Amino acid sequence: MTRSVWIKADDSVGDWDERRERITTALEAGVDWVLVDEADVERVRNLGDINVAAFRTNGDVTLVDDAEEDDEIEHIEVGSDAEPDAIVVGKEGEGDATIDMPEDFSGSADLSTLRRDVDVERGAYVRILDKEYEAFAETAAEEADHTIIIGEDWTIIPLENLIARIGDETDLVAGVTSADEAKTAFETLEIGSDSVLLDSSDPDEIRKTVEVRDEAERETLDLEYAEVLEIERAGSADRVCIDTGSLLEHDEGMLVGSMARGLVFVHAETAESPYVASRPFRVNASAVHAYVRTPDGGTKYLSELQSGDEVQIINTDGNTREAIVGRVKIEQRPMFRVALEAQSGDRIETLLQNAETIKVSTSEGRKAVTDLEAGDEMLLYYEDTARHFGEAVEESIIEK
Repeated sequence: MTRSVWIKADDSVGDWDERRERITTALEAGVDWVLVDEADVERVRNLGDINVAAFRTNGDVTLVDDAEEDDEIEHIEVGSDAEPDAIVVGKEGEGDATIDMPEDFSGSADLSTLRRDVDVERGAYVRILDKEYEAFAETAAEEADHTIIIGEDWTIIPLENLIARIGDETDLVAGVTSADEAKTAFETLEIGSDSVLLDSSDPDEIRKTVEVRDEAERETLDLEYAEVLEIERAGSADRVCIDTGSLLEHDEGMLVGSMARGLVFVHAETAESPYVASRPFRVNASAVHAYVRTPDGGTKYLSELQSGDEVQIINTDGNTREAIVGRVKIEQRPMFRVALEAQSGDRIETLLQNAETIKVSTSEGRKAVTDLEAGDEMLLYYEDTARHFGEAVEESIIEK
């Protein structure tokens, strides 16, 4: 599941200077969406590249019956900088209780606006005041791409109810005021909301909420130790160094290998050497044929990688994050062929450069590949699956 963070920056936040400061902080932190009033859309576009959602208030709304013909429905023009990526109804309407909720939802001004045939994404904004508003949010979710729910005297029960009932129908956005609340929203019912709408101007809370989003998206992998069966010189090959745009920690690296079902852990070049300075942004991976694991759980050939791609970073405990590739260096270098036996008994092989700067993780600690011997135990990620174009498939594929 892809999570996202929205920031609330409408006129309830304050004047434009206050709103602008909140939006700028959100842009710098890596927030995905900003929710503003329609009059501010162009201003936001001038601040930076971010998805913009805008409140559309009901004002002069004419109720639209489901049976009306398309040519009777007003369309909005899109494409200019002043147009949002999504419109959101509910402010100054039934959604925020400015207008009384109708006995029959078919008479709702908010739902009428939501049903209009527009060329942008649509969102509903609903304060969950009681069960009636929960039901209203469920009805709105049938039409809305994004359903924003704001808890009043918030308890986790309404969020649980809505995740269970409409979580598959809409991008469910939970209103929060802190990173701690965002963490709870992302973890509720183990599924969590798809997104959160943060109402805070605190730069620390904004940054922490983005960190919570990133942590919620990341997977933790079960790594195992595999016994080294053989290590031998294998001649030269086109070796790939992956230089990322991030500084890696001492216990971090990447999963690479010749066989998709078994990827070995290779450390980043964070250690000092008598021969070369550390390069903590780099992993000296393998040859061009090998796989590297990506943040979506897929793989890519090392030969395919280019600047701007994302690769998965993993530490020795199996915790993952993502990094952007800044540069790929391909040079002919002498290689080792390393054969391992996974705990399942499966034989796994890969190529690693014959150089003491390439380090792997063993049961005895970090070790240079030039010091590996038969009987050592190397850290491995093993999954009994085949891959086709990097995607896991259920079919028989022989790799040897």
